Amino acid sequence: MSVISKTPLPAHSHLWAKVRPGDFVDGYAVESGLSARQAADLGLAMPGWAKALLALRNKIVAPLGLKTDVSDQGAEAIFPVHHEDENELILGTDDRHLNFRICIMQEAGRIHMATWVHRNNLLGRFYLMAVMPFHVLIVRDSMRRIAKHSAPIASGPRGQ
Repeated sequence: MSVISKTPLPAHSHLWAKVRPGDFVDGYAVESGLSARQAADLGLAMPGWAKALLALRNKIVAPLGLKTDVSDQGAEAIFPVHHEDENELILGTDDRHLNFRICIMQEAGRIHMATWVHRNNLLGRFYLMAVMPFHVLIVRDSMRRIAKHSAPIASGPRGQ
C-alpha cells in the first residue's frame, strides 16, 4: 500500500482562490491512478464509526442553529459540489460558524486531499478546535481507503 504523506495541495488548485490569511488548510497525498471522482467516491464513503460521530455532532450542534440536515445530492448534500473537472473535485458547505471545502485532486499519479476552513466567528474557532482530532482520523482513514485502490477502478464490463 502507498504511503500517505502530509503535503500541500498543488498551487494550481481552484481551492487556493478561497484561502485568506488565518484560514485553516491541510493537505495529504498518496500515489494513486484513481480519478478525482473515483477517489472522492471511495474516500468520502464514511465508515460506520464516522457516521456515528456525525450523528453525535448533529445532536450537539442542533441547538446552536448549525446545519444538521443532510441529503445525498443538491444544495443540502452533506458535501455539495462547488467545482468539478477531470482532475479536481471541490465539495463543501457554508454555515454560520464556518465555511469549509474538501478538495480531491489527481495530479501526476497522486491523489491530493485538502481541507479548507474559514472560521466566521468565535463559535467557528471553538468548533474547529473541538473537531480537529476527529478530522485528522477521518482524513487519514479516507486516504488509506484510496491508497488500497491505487489502480483505476474499471467502469462497466471488462473496464469498458
